Amino acid sequence: MNNQEPVRDARTLGVPKMLILGLQHMFAMFGATILVPIIVSGAYGLPLSVQTTLFFAGIGTLFFHLCSKFKVPAFLGSSFAFLGGFEAVSKLESGRFAGMAAAEKLQYACGGIVVAGLLYLVLALLVKVVGVRKVMRFLPPVVTGPIIICIGLNLAPSAVSNASACWPLALIALAVIVVFNIWGKGMFKIIPILLGVVVSYVAAIIMNACGVTNADGSAILNFAGAAQASIVGLPPFQIAKFDISAILVMAPIAIAAMMEHIGDMSAISATVGENFIEDPGLHRTLIGDGIATSLSAMFGGPANTTYGENTGVLVLSRVYDPNVIRLAAIYAVVLGFIPKMSELIGSMPTAIVGGISFMLYGMISAIGVRNVVENRVDFTNSRNLIIAAVILVCGLGFSGGLTFQVGGTAITLTSLAIAAIAGIALNAILPGKDYEFGSDVTDGRSGDFGRY
Repeated sequence: MNNQEPVRDARTLGVPKMLILGLQHMFAMFGATILVPIIVSGAYGLPLSVQTTLFFAGIGTLFFHLCSKFKVPAFLGSSFAFLGGFEAVSKLESGRFAGMAAAEKLQYACGGIVVAGLLYLVLALLVKVVGVRKVMRFLPPVVTGPIIICIGLNLAPSAVSNASACWPLALIALAVIVVFNIWGKGMFKIIPILLGVVVSYVAAIIMNACGVTNADGSAILNFAGAAQASIVGLPPFQIAKFDISAILVMAPIAIAAMMEHIGDMSAISATVGENFIEDPGLHRTLIGDGIATSLSAMFGGPANTTYGENTGVLVLSRVYDPNVIRLAAIYAVVLGFIPKMSELIGSMPTAIVGGISFMLYGMISAIGVRNVVENRVDFTNSRNLIIAAVILVCGLGFSGGLTFQVGGTAITLTSLAIAAIAGIALNAILPGKDYEFGSDVTDGRSGDFGRY
């Protein structure tokens, strides 16, 4: 991480630089955001649209910023937590789902996500009624820190898998980011991700022209989708439909998504040195995330969630101005109406995404370590050691999640949800808790959540 002073008002850098910084955040979220509709469409046969996904990622982010008083520099992209739910709905063949077309099944899956998003409002109301301090007693740094670490480490296999498509290209992207982040000057120092994309993409063009292929023999670049796509077009919106079976599949996933949301808010707070869980408040960020998810699903989009990739960009660039994130959101909305541009950016080789992810995902875990260190969690205390150990094993060990039956419907908890539930339960049960939310341990601007 570089040692430059953080920039909290990007207007001091000038409009052109702000526009470029927004572009960097857009590229950071793009690969993962469009991957969700690609998987849902390709693997599960449900025609989830890339255009609709991008449009509602942008709209959802802007709405989230409105709900959080424009204070939190978070980007909301499509959530991977609901992939298992999409798969389950695609396989429903009983009752009204017998012989149902895939497009209509998608509408019912989206209906389930609408309800899942509304569950965020229930938790937000609970936080508002009982107070964030009482709620956060169950989420001290000994719980949130290891969960943040797990968020990054859970994403690590994805980075390696993508990079393995073409290791030379992935290493070029990673090397460019490192070089500009450590030795870059001025503007080049705060846009290492964008430079990594541009330089490695140029390298990909050269390698492709020279006949170099991916490890599986496929072409490094494929512009077929961009060539066929129209220049301008409306996203294919479709209205959600509701059925109890689809709701029972999708709605419980909100438990995992909400735990990840709290972990992401802790990570962003620790990154920028502001306690967003207290101001603007966890209830506001939950409302923003929940309604953004319900709004997206109501018109045929996936669930939204705060994106760790963009938190990684905050760490590297040290530009913490939420206005930059809002620019990225506007770019995403515009791309939703330009299919050809969406496909062109989507042609970015997976190896480049992998090389960039090496840095971004590692940074997320490093933020978790920093959260534990700055809050002086005492690991000579057996209680704290046990809680952290169980969280880490659950978060990394249950790689496929945990599936159980509810009313004949399979429900899957992600590894992060299991880790969060285990950590919260142990923190509540084990004696010797001396945590106090809001008691600063450093200078009052480090995003501290308590004292041990």
